[in-house]
Amino acid sequence: MPDNDFWKAMEWRRPEFVPVRISILPAAWIRHREALLEITSRHPILFGVNAGAERDYDYVEARHAEGGYTDAWGCVWDNVHQGMAAIVTGHPVPRREDVRTLRMPEEDIGFPHGFMFLRLTDLRGFEEMMIDFAEEPPELKQLLDVVLQYNLRQARIHFESLPDTPTLVYFGDDLGLQNALPISPEAWRKHLKPCFAAIYKPFVQAGHSIYMHTDGHILEIIPDLMDCGVRVVNPQVRANGLENLAAVAKGKVCIDLDLDRQLFPFCDTEGIHEHIREAVDVLGSPDGGLWLKAEIGPDVPLANVEAICSGLEEARVAFA
Repeated sequence: MPDNDFWKAMEWRRPEFVPVRISILPAAWIRHREALLEITSRHPILFGVNAGAERDYDYVEARHAEGGYTDAWGCVWDNVHQGMAAIVTGHPVPRREDVRTLRMPEEDIGFPHGFMFLRLTDLRGFEEMMIDFAEEPPELKQLLDVVLQYNLRQARIHFESLPDTPTLVYFGDDLGLQNALPISPEAWRKHLKPCFAAIYKPFVQAGHSIYMHTDGHILEIIPDLMDCGVRVVNPQVRANGLENLAAVAKGKVCIDLDLDRQLFPFCDTEGIHEHIREAVDVLGSPDGGLWLKAEIGPDVPLANVEAICSGLEEARVAFA
C-alpha cells in the first residue's frame, strides 16, 4: 500500500503533512517569466528541487496554443489566448439526425479532460445537449451509447497499462455550472451515473483508486460519484461552498480542494491567507481527508502568487 501523505490523507491514516500543490498555467509563465521563476525557486517544498531551473517561458502544449485544431471526434477547438485552454466552437453533430450516423473514432486518445459529459456537449453543442436531456429523444441514448462504448475501450487500454499494485487513476470532467448542475440530479443519475460507474468499475474492482476532477457546482451528486467508486473528488470552493462541502463530503470522501481561482486576482495577500486557513479549519482533520490545490492564472498578481505559496506551506503543517 502506498505510504506517502497523499495516500495517508485519502485513507484517513494521519498524514504527517496536509498534501498541497500548485499548478501554474502556461499563460502565467508567458506573462511573468523570470519574476515567477524567482518565486517558485523560493518554494522547493511546493515546486521541487528544480524549482529555480531555467525554462522555456513560451512553451505551450497544443491544447493551450492560440489558434485552432480538430480532435479525433471532429470537434473544432479554438483559442484566442496563448497559454490558456481552448474551447469547442465547431460541433460535429449539431442536429439530432446527425447523431444517428455518429461513429466512435478509430484513434485511441485516452481520457482527456471532458471525456463523458463535456464530450456530449462538445459533440452536440451545449444548448442542443440540454434540450436532449430535457426531451429525452431516442438520439440521446444513441449518443450516450457511442461515447460510453468509446470510453470503455479507452478504459480497457488504460487498465492494461497499470501496475498490479494499487494506484491512483485520474479522470477529469466538468459536471457543474457556477451555481447549479446543468441538468437535474435525477437526470444525471438516470443518464450519466451509469456511464461513470461502468467506466470506473474495472479500476475499482482491481483495487485502484479513482480521482475525479470536476469543476462547477456538484454538491447534489457527490454521493453518486462516491457510489461510482470515486475516492478523491476535486471540487471548486466558490461553486460549492466550504460549509456545504463539509456537510456533504467531509469524512466520506477525500477532498482535493480547488482553492478559489476567482478570488486570487482580486484579493489582498492577507485575504488569501485567511481563505486557505478557513479551508483547513472547515475541511481539515489530523486524520486526513483533505488535499489542497491552487491554480495560478495570468491575472494573479505576483504578490498574491507569493501569498498562495506561503499560505499553502502554512496549511501543510496545520496538524503537524
